[in-house]
Amino acid sequence: MPSQPIRDIQSSNSASGGITHPGYLPGFVMTLFFIFGGITSLNDIIIPKFKELFTLNYTQAMLVQFCFFTAYAVVGIPGARIVKAIGYMRGAVVGLATMMTGCLMFIPASMYARYELFLLALFVLASGVVIVQVVSNPLISMLGPAKTAHSRLTFAQAFNSLGTTVFPIGGAILILGGLASVSADQLSGEQLREYRIAETNAIVIGYSSLVLVIFIVAGIVWWFRNALANEKHESSSFFAGIDLLKQPRFGFGAACIFFYVGAEVAIGSLIVNYLSQQHVLGLDEQSAGKLVGVYFGGAMIGRFIGSAVLRIMSPGKLLAIAAVGALILLTCASTASGTLAGYSLLAIGLMNSIMFPTIFTLASEGLGSRAADGSGIINVAIVGGAIVPLLTGILADLSGSLSVALVLPAACYAIIAMFGWYARHPASQN
Repeated sequence: MPSQPIRDIQSSNSASGGITHPGYLPGFVMTLFFIFGGITSLNDIIIPKFKELFTLNYTQAMLVQFCFFTAYAVVGIPGARIVKAIGYMRGAVVGLATMMTGCLMFIPASMYARYELFLLALFVLASGVVIVQVVSNPLISMLGPAKTAHSRLTFAQAFNSLGTTVFPIGGAILILGGLASVSADQLSGEQLREYRIAETNAIVIGYSSLVLVIFIVAGIVWWFRNALANEKHESSSFFAGIDLLKQPRFGFGAACIFFYVGAEVAIGSLIVNYLSQQHVLGLDEQSAGKLVGVYFGGAMIGRFIGSAVLRIMSPGKLLAIAAVGALILLTCASTASGTLAGYSLLAIGLMNSIMFPTIFTLASEGLGSRAADGSGIINVAIVGGAIVPLLTGILADLSGSLSVALVLPAACYAIIAMFGWYARHPASQN
């Protein structure tokens, strides 16, 4: 997911498009990708848990993603300004500390057994994730020549996918594995409250355990807070970059970030409930939750492969092919049944693999000194992860069918395919 390349590269580094950095910096950035990717994917595990505990419909359950991804719109630009003011490494510490705060807020949310408090905790957690992304994506883009930025960012996203593959498997075992023999709709009053507290305890344990890991990473980052040489940031107005939306290539690309994140999140959010349907795989929630890792695992494999393919193939053409592939798989998932339907939905993860980094870099081509401002607008476009899943949930409730609800993500992929074909040539040729 994008953030803001908010750094002016000094003339000594301009030729290569890189920055002066210690040798361990790439590993550090990959670790950040792994952590925030894994935390984001846990939303897909807690959604079915909350849906049962708080007797929610799909629209209400999708508020998990709405609150999480709304942070991108609210915190994206202020987060970039924080990083500009204090630098990349210190900015990463601020982001990690905010993430720890969000994780700890799950404790009072469970004690009071209130869905609204969980949503608030998720918003705070996501705010920290946004700031960490404001740091990580630009650094990856600048760790080498500009001509290989597509490939390098795709490779980095593979570590993000590694997190989204591992975390759901562990989360499914811990969070979905202990569901009681009764359900929330069978209880009321104090019994219901006690049931919710007991069942959300697994969520608290999971997120609280992440605090220790994040704390260790934050401590290491703080130790090396002065590691980047010649760090310099340009000044700009708070809403700089909005005028770039008038440029067809950039405006189209920013819209596709909105649609891509929305489609990916909507599908991931529905996997457990979709695979649990009797006409699909009829799995229990824990087994279906483990398969969320297959969805994101496909993205991980595709990103490692894609980072190599993008060096020899037009990024726009590959993006169009991947989007059409996602459309075909969605059609199979929504019209077929059994194993074909279930694994067609999971295979969309492979198609998703190169989409985000490719859209991001295609949209940013040719912006020159305006790259920082443009990246800020693209970062805000991640709010699609809040809007599209919510609309998908509304469609599922209105139609009474998850298969019908998949029409909305399909429309998103159709638009992305058009952008890929449109941007198949370098920016200067459009």
